[in-house]
Amino acid sequence: MAELISRSRRYEIGPTPAVRPFEALAESIAYQQLSGKAAATIWGRVRALYPRRKYLDPKLILQTPDETLRAAGLSRSKIAALKDLAAKTIDGTVPSSRALGRMSDDEIIARLIAVRGIGRWTVEMLLLFDLGRPDVWPVDDYGVRKGFAKTFGRRKLPTPKELMKFGEKWRPYRSVAAWYFWRALDAPKKLQS
Repeated sequence: MAELISRSRRYEIGPTPAVRPFEALAESIAYQQLSGKAAATIWGRVRALYPRRKYLDPKLILQTPDETLRAAGLSRSKIAALKDLAAKTIDGTVPSSRALGRMSDDEIIARLIAVRGIGRWTVEMLLLFDLGRPDVWPVDDYGVRKGFAKTFGRRKLPTPKELMKFGEKWRPYRSVAAWYFWRALDAPKKLQS
């Protein structure tokens, strides 16, 4: 692990000032199961539907006809997820940025997975990259599992359950460990611990 850290870019994730949960989660929905370039193109088209808006407004999303969102490139399931996210933002299921700051990771996960199309992994990415939470341990993330195996010279990927157990040694800074396991995939050769 020390060798991996010494060869990698430094961990510098912190909270995004004034994160907007609706916007961050809407973008996550658009990006699901797509390459970065394709997702960025589609997300750009969705954002272009609201040209004079700095931020997406959940009320406007609900008012936008599905056909318009389909023409921007969103699938029917992503439109349903986006509209559910908008409705649950309006009804308070999706907490405000301020409320998120007062909630535990587990409370945030429980609230946000109630939204169609938002699973634990999506919420973990919000916690780690947007909220800068220090102890997020995404054991279902393929990159974290693969980076762990590469770092420790294992032929097989650890199961999520095994990775959960290993992660205890890095608590309360498991976000940092996850970050470096992702960086291990950028390293040119097998690392030895």
